[in-house]
Amino acid sequence: MPYLAKILIYPIKSLDGVEVTQTKVLSSGALECDRKFAIIDEEGRFVNGKRHAKIHLLRAQFSISNRTISLQIPNHDLPRVFHLDAEQQTLAATLSDFFGFPLTIVQNPFMGFPDDTDSPGPTVISTATLIEVASWFPGVSVDEMRRRIRANIEIAGVPAFWEDRLFSEPDKLVSFRVGDVLFFGVNPCQRCVVPTRHPDSASAYSNFQKIFIKQRQATLPDWVNLSHFNHFYRLSVNTKLPISEAGKILQIGNEIEIIS
Repeated sequence: MPYLAKILIYPIKSLDGVEVTQTKVLSSGALECDRKFAIIDEEGRFVNGKRHAKIHLLRAQFSISNRTISLQIPNHDLPRVFHLDAEQQTLAATLSDFFGFPLTIVQNPFMGFPDDTDSPGPTVISTATLIEVASWFPGVSVDEMRRRIRANIEIAGVPAFWEDRLFSEPDKLVSFRVGDVLFFGVNPCQRCVVPTRHPDSASAYSNFQKIFIKQRQATLPDWVNLSHFNHFYRLSVNTKLPISEAGKILQIGNEIEIIS
């Protein structure tokens, strides 16, 4: 039986995640606190891994209950702790010094700042998929691949690429439940430059995208609907949740069932 094995929340978009045992669904379908905050420049553009590889050098630990971030900055002996509500300006000033240009911290408690605003639900992948994909890249561990892919929900008890069952044709949604929470699977997530880089050093893995595309195509199960695959640099599944699920709780160990 497929079951929920990990839940990962990323309180500040593009910074490190935090593993939790349970989380609440918001009315938007997003998970509470996931990508709730974002770093933006003076032109309102995200300061993220897509545009600024330097962000990988920052290490962040979050206390969701205390609403704090402990930030380790390169060449600083000790991490600095900031309250995510009371010290946003101080945090922004510290990050501005690190990046070398003015930054602001913004927040969206309703939906956060997902990459796909049409499908703001949690991204889904299986543990077996991460194991398989990590095996394509000598020297890359499963946990490192997990940090490269940055999915929210990890499913165990299934073979690699099982989550590809959670999408169908472009105009159809796949209904599935995690515990008593109803999800709609939408499409396979298009990857960006971030997975090609080491999550700590920002160094690029040689030919990462080329290797990924070749292996993803070669290992794609025969039953997968190919209509979404204009290219094979896609992994994990984007989701959306109906408003009826607002306030429900996802918890480690929840069984997962495809409805249609």
